[in-house]
Amino acid sequence: MVRIENLIKHYGTVRALDGLSLNVEPGVVYGFLGPNGAGKTTTLRILAGLARADQGRAWILDEEIGRSEIDVRPLIGVLPEEPSFYAWMTAREYLRDFVAPLYGLDARAAGQRAGELLDTVGLVEAADRRIGGYSRGMKQRLGLAQALIHRPKVLLLDEPVSALDPAGRKEILDLIEGLRGSATILFSTHILADVERVCDMVGIIAKGRLIIQSPRAELLDRYALPLFEIEVEGSFGQWVERVTQLPFVKNVTVSNSTARVLVQDIKTARKRLLATLVDEELSVQRFEIVHPSLEDVFLRLTEQASTTA
Repeated sequence: MVRIENLIKHYGTVRALDGLSLNVEPGVVYGFLGPNGAGKTTTLRILAGLARADQGRAWILDEEIGRSEIDVRPLIGVLPEEPSFYAWMTAREYLRDFVAPLYGLDARAAGQRAGELLDTVGLVEAADRRIGGYSRGMKQRLGLAQALIHRPKVLLLDEPVSALDPAGRKEILDLIEGLRGSATILFSTHILADVERVCDMVGIIAKGRLIIQSPRAELLDRYALPLFEIEVEGSFGQWVERVTQLPFVKNVTVSNSTARVLVQDIKTARKRLLATLVDEELSVQRFEIVHPSLEDVFLRLTEQASTTA
């Protein structure tokens, strides 16, 4: 459904994309994951026809962007990170009277489709208010409705839930999950928990290059190292610095009174980590092996990419 080969894009002296290649299969929710500045938005802009690559090629539904005789734009729905609207229009007017006619919907079909989508994205009660009074989260919902109005085959979503509160994020993620199979979704984000929840495939990008592309479950199985969570009473003191130097420890992160320790040798770690806690006379509240998350894999792979760049 989406294919990219060796995309290169410069903005002045900045190399935003550095030979990026990836494939998105039909019907999947593809999590396009990377830190800020990795090249995610640039990639989506090129796919949407809003920017041109300096080198490389890209296809949607086997139609090459910028070179095909067929305009691919009616085949895709696009939600930019910060969608903009005519502030003086209401949401219903915007969808029914402005967006729907662009895709050939007649007045009756436009009104029906606008009503359906306003309900879907949770804007029914605010449908007849002017968009200028909307919060950023409400505008994000309206932007998703706009992207869906013509039932596109491919959805390009750039940080679709970044402006939403937890309840709103859950609702939109549920909606995206419900679209699985009916549309192919390329979902750009830096929020790892969202990708872990709804995406079938994950592509990790850093510095304009694809580090890895894999089914989510396979990615976790292949790259996740054993992880210990340790909770103590009070602070860890000098313990973190000491443990970081141990040869079997890959990474240590601390949040308040909880440490997450990524290790290579789980058998050795089980014995020696406990010993170090005893040596430091720390009061241990919890010591357990937990299932590594996509965040652990992401940090490991992006750190490796940084050191080899």
